[in-house]
Amino acid sequence: MSNYEERLENDITEIRSEIRRIGLSVEEALSNALQAASDYDKSLAYKTILADKRVNKAISKLDRHCHYFVARHLPSAGHLRFISSTLRMSIEIERVGDYATTICREVAQLSEPLPSNLSREVEQMGRKAKRMLHQALGAFDESNTELAQALILGNAIESSFSTAFDELVRHSKSGQMIVRDDFAVLVIFNMLERVGDQAVNICEDVVFAVTGKSESRTNYRILFLDKTNACLGPMAVSIARKHYSEYGNYYTASINPEAGINPSLESFMTSHGHGVADKPRGVDVVKEMLGDYYVIVYLEGESGDYDLVMPFRTIAFEWNLSCPTADVSGDETLDADSYEACYKEVSSQVRNLIVDLLGEESI
Repeated sequence: MSNYEERLENDITEIRSEIRRIGLSVEEALSNALQAASDYDKSLAYKTILADKRVNKAISKLDRHCHYFVARHLPSAGHLRFISSTLRMSIEIERVGDYATTICREVAQLSEPLPSNLSREVEQMGRKAKRMLHQALGAFDESNTELAQALILGNAIESSFSTAFDELVRHSKSGQMIVRDDFAVLVIFNMLERVGDQAVNICEDVVFAVTGKSESRTNYRILFLDKTNACLGPMAVSIARKHYSEYGNYYTASINPEAGINPSLESFMTSHGHGVADKPRGVDVVKEMLGDYYVIVYLEGESGDYDLVMPFRTIAFEWNLSCPTADVSGDETLDADSYEACYKEVSSQVRNLIVDLLGEESI
């Protein structure tokens, strides 16, 4: 190894060591914040807030070392990607430290300890957030892209937030907490969810540093709802799966589902190169899983027709489309022009949805 290569590797080793130390400090801050919330320990909360100043100073030092590395070595390829990812990661770690500080500030403002059910939700959500952060930092330290990609795909914090939020709403309705405390708990839940988001961002940094590829997180779960599944739901799902399969997972359900797919619809969709959508299922089947969907689309009618309580993190749209109908027996045969008009309208709306999600340049 030449002197230049030795200096370069020594500098990278030092930068990795700094990241490791900062990561441990932030993990400790998050643990202390959760402990303060669990024990209603305002003293620990204030100490954790003060300790965040040291983390910020360490991150500033890391940033200077990264810029010095670029100036000294003029890196390219893998080394340049590593420094670029490290600079992004330093911002993400700093934000996690800020989230821990915010949790502590909210704990300090609580008028009394958290009720047992909400304390349990904070503990469960916090445990997931800490595990994700720890694994993400480990993936970066080890340049482990397999672990990073698994964490990106397996982020469970969002569904945990929906569960925790529902628990908070139930508790608030009982009138057992003052409004200020309700908001404090909501902020705590939100900060823990954001820790999960930053852990995923760190994992994306790992993938980019090692492979040079930007890991996409655009695999959305989208649910199309209609009244019978006779036309709109199966059509929307078939169109989305054919043209936008790499961007999401698509499902359909209805208020009064037919026993199967109408033969005339099946024939029409096949003639346009589409597979047949899943067997129709009722709204009741998906009621308890609504929080798993990022977007829910009411294809016909209004949202009130479906008697669903929309989860906090789920986005809903009313398209109110019109569509030809025929019963599943196939006794009524619909003309191709009616299906064609419906097909064009649904295709346009599905495309617009994907563009809204990803941007025109991404599809």
